Amino acid sequence: MRKEQHHKGWNEIKTNDSWAIFKIMGEFVNGFERMSKIGPCVSIFGSARTKPDHKYYKLAENVAKKIVEAGYGVITGGGPGIMEAGNKGAHLGGGTSVGLNIDLPFEQHDNPYIDPDKSLDFDYFFVRKVMFVKYSQGFVVMPGGFGTLDELFEAITLIQTHKIGKFPIILVGTDFWEGLMDWIKKTLLESFSNISAKDLDLIHLVDTEEEVIDILDNFYKESGLSPNF
Repeated sequence: MRKEQHHKGWNEIKTNDSWAIFKIMGEFVNGFERMSKIGPCVSIFGSARTKPDHKYYKLAENVAKKIVEAGYGVITGGGPGIMEAGNKGAHLGGGTSVGLNIDLPFEQHDNPYIDPDKSLDFDYFFVRKVMFVKYSQGFVVMPGGFGTLDELFEAITLIQTHKIGKFPIILVGTDFWEGLMDWIKKTLLESFSNISAKDLDLIHLVDTEEEVIDILDNFYKESGLSPNF
């Protein structure tokens, strides 16, 4: 009897897994339909825990404002902290402000600076990550935690393996990122040869909003594209 109950429970789990495909498909369809209309955008990543009085919150706000003034929109994860700062800067600059929200047990709630028609909700991290990569013309990565690092290294991996086209990846905050970049160069590249030098070509380390805009503009000028392409 106990063995039969065990098999019954296992079969129910497998059935639930199969039906989840339709929910996943629904998130992809809704995301593709709505994101295809936003125009060229730059994604801003960073910690949900950064407070409004922190220097990196203020810098993220300024970066986002400069980005929309340069002709791009801004995409964030839709939550508080650096994400809120990014949407706030885009909102204050009068540009497109997109939020890709995720249902989490802590930290996450959508911020008030997202355009009402550009706030999307996701249950699956992997669907949300596809939207970031597919509809971004660049990644601006502010100081953050595991989620920020996840987005950063996924983008690098996809570019390295030619699964997506190249776009600039801009790390903002030398005091935060310098140690990681030194480790990547000295350990991954020089000591172990686990990466190639060219893998780091699109990663830029900066400290100001002006540097962010210069990198974005120079990249797309070389490609023969303008921000509103």
